[in-house]
Amino acid sequence: MKSHLGSRLAQIVPTLLLVSVLVFCLQQLMPGDPAVVLAGEERGDPQVLAQIRAELWLDRSLPVQYLHWIGNVLRGNLGQSWHIRQPVAQLIAEKLPVTLQLGAMAFVIAVAIGVPMGVIAAVHRNRFWDYVANAIGLAGLSTPTFWLGIMLILLLSVDLGWLPPSGYVSLTEDWVQSLATTIMPAFVLGNAIAAILMRHTRSAMLTALDQDYVRTARAKGLTEWRVLIWHALRNALMPVITLGALELGTLLSGAVLTEQVFSIPGFGKMVVDAVFNRDYPVVQGVVLVTAFLYVVLNLLADMLYVIVNPRLRGS
Repeated sequence: MKSHLGSRLAQIVPTLLLVSVLVFCLQQLMPGDPAVVLAGEERGDPQVLAQIRAELWLDRSLPVQYLHWIGNVLRGNLGQSWHIRQPVAQLIAEKLPVTLQLGAMAFVIAVAIGVPMGVIAAVHRNRFWDYVANAIGLAGLSTPTFWLGIMLILLLSVDLGWLPPSGYVSLTEDWVQSLATTIMPAFVLGNAIAAILMRHTRSAMLTALDQDYVRTARAKGLTEWRVLIWHALRNALMPVITLGALELGTLLSGAVLTEQVFSIPGFGKMVVDAVFNRDYPVVQGVVLVTAFLYVVLNLLADMLYVIVNPRLRGS
């Protein structure tokens, strides 16, 4: 297992380098000229456009632009936003805690709903509770996030007045108000992921319940609860952990529609604004940070495999 984790750690640098090349090359395919966007009312002045291109290295060849950018990244400098003239690292530091909080809350909600529902559906296969869990899961997968967000705002904020309809308050400023402003968007994000986790947990549990070790555990006289949790669920969690790591990475990369509906100033909104403003340094910085989070989450998933399945500790 140590050699496996070591190989995964060794893959981090080449993976991030490949991501940096891809994002740098693909964003060049975006229509429009960043210099024209930044010039504003002076976009018709050739001298202004030439000066902007020179300042931003846009008048150099693509390989030179990439080497200049990646060289700064390796020194810890993600560059400066072309649109608002602030360091990209500072912008990410401001938005990342928001996205981390929202993503973590959504993931906790998804796991708390999806995994138990999957276990219940598997235990009561082809019976009432199985049909109920599958119906709820199908509804969660089919419901658009923006529609669910609007309906929750109308019900819980406008009609009942229980929660604020939009906005964000930092945990360090007021943790109670912070939870109040993020619980609805977190539920909207976690709803669809809960449905996915439920279906995968059900499938993995059905496979585990048919294995010989489960029948052996029951033959030894163990309680059904211990058989389900300690034996079946522990082995069924392997594919669920992999899926959970991927879904958590998706949450941390930013949920554009949900953040727009609830006016949450996270990664998603920042990326959308950066794309519309041709703010390449911000897009590049966010993609690199997101790729790093994905790699770290997959590494943590490998470590969780060992905790869940001790047989892997010697491999």
